[in-house]
Amino acid sequence: MIYGNIVYIFVSIFGYIMEGLDILQRNFERRLRNTPLDFKRYIYDQIDWRDNLIGIKGPKGTGKSTMLLQHIKETFPDSEKALYVSLDDLWFTSHSVEDLVEYHYSHGGTHIFFDEIHYHENWQTLLKNINDNYPDLNVVYTGSSMLRLENGKGDLSRRLMEYNMWGMSFREYLKFEGIKDIQTVTLEELLTNHVKIAREILSDGFKVLPAFERYLEIGYYPFYKNVYAGFGLRLQNVVNHILETDYAIIEGVEQSTIRKTKKMFMILAEQVPQTPNMSNLYRELDTDRNQGLKMLSALERGGLLSLLSDKPRKLSDLSRPEKIYLNNANLMNAFTASPNIGMMRETFFLNQLNQGYIVTYPPKGDFLVDGKYLFEVGGHKKSFEQIKDIENSYLAVDDTEIGTRNRIPLWMFGLLY
Repeated sequence: MIYGNIVYIFVSIFGYIMEGLDILQRNFERRLRNTPLDFKRYIYDQIDWRDNLIGIKGPKGTGKSTMLLQHIKETFPDSEKALYVSLDDLWFTSHSVEDLVEYHYSHGGTHIFFDEIHYHENWQTLLKNINDNYPDLNVVYTGSSMLRLENGKGDLSRRLMEYNMWGMSFREYLKFEGIKDIQTVTLEELLTNHVKIAREILSDGFKVLPAFERYLEIGYYPFYKNVYAGFGLRLQNVVNHILETDYAIIEGVEQSTIRKTKKMFMILAEQVPQTPNMSNLYRELDTDRNQGLKMLSALERGGLLSLLSDKPRKLSDLSRPEKIYLNNANLMNAFTASPNIGMMRETFFLNQLNQGYIVTYPPKGDFLVDGKYLFEVGGHKKSFEQIKDIENSYLAVDDTEIGTRNRIPLWMFGLLY
């Protein structure tokens, strides 16, 4: 009798899950059908999808969800083997992720893809338990760029392959638009062969400067193609979501801190790039140095600011930056009434180099890259006056299609990833 009751309860639970799973499955299939395969983000081919536990972090709006669905669509002709779910789905307010995993695995599932993993309160423990209890189940998750592995909440560091994905480079934008398919170049290749590379790219009469101007305005976030008007407003909504939802969930901060962080972002958006007077900023926000640095760090990890220091730094560092920038030129256009072109050029350069290189603030010039290459950024009339006689110094100049010697067109730094 007891055995019969247990079986009844077991079947009832699975029946309850199955009833709800139909909804998730329909949503999954619908999204899969509408997922294009003609363009993939730069990181797609860098991921070894065979790994047992894969994490992909990045700012909201950069295409993480689409990339998961593309991989599923290309790799799993038998859709029952793979399941995609977004953990911000209302379904999970009354259903257990753990029960869903058990159901999927016991019915032949081999892969499960969790989107927005940070919506699960104990996401690290969840992943550890799945990895322990289902060692042959492959798990891929995406999450906010604010996510950090915390000691004591699941030992994932030795099991996890984690990737960071940022917004589109200028090279990706050109491919996404169907304008030009250009191979990536390394910084060293660019410094030594930029004239030859530029001539090859422009040999068919392609006018690169108008496309570059458009990229600075709307090209960093791939969702721009789905917005027919009001891209700036959509981007403002993305920023609000990052601060009001992701920040609140991941850091557990109070509403008063969220309000202050939003105010900090708006103040800096009108002033960056700048060498900040942090004392005045903290006073205006009615906060102290420690809390202010934490808010700055959150804005950087959320993909909204770039903090430039005179020494290499980690995202976990809580130290005063030498200079503060918005993360990308699209944010400048959305949050600055009259964006300064000089500031936008520097913002673009820092954003593109930050993805694969170490950028610091030098005593002379604008940026020092990998502790070796010194750059000054400006318009086509920019001179070497400020960095003359310094070894390995270069100009990154705007409004220029093809450079000469150590004068490199600014747009070409968008070919690095």
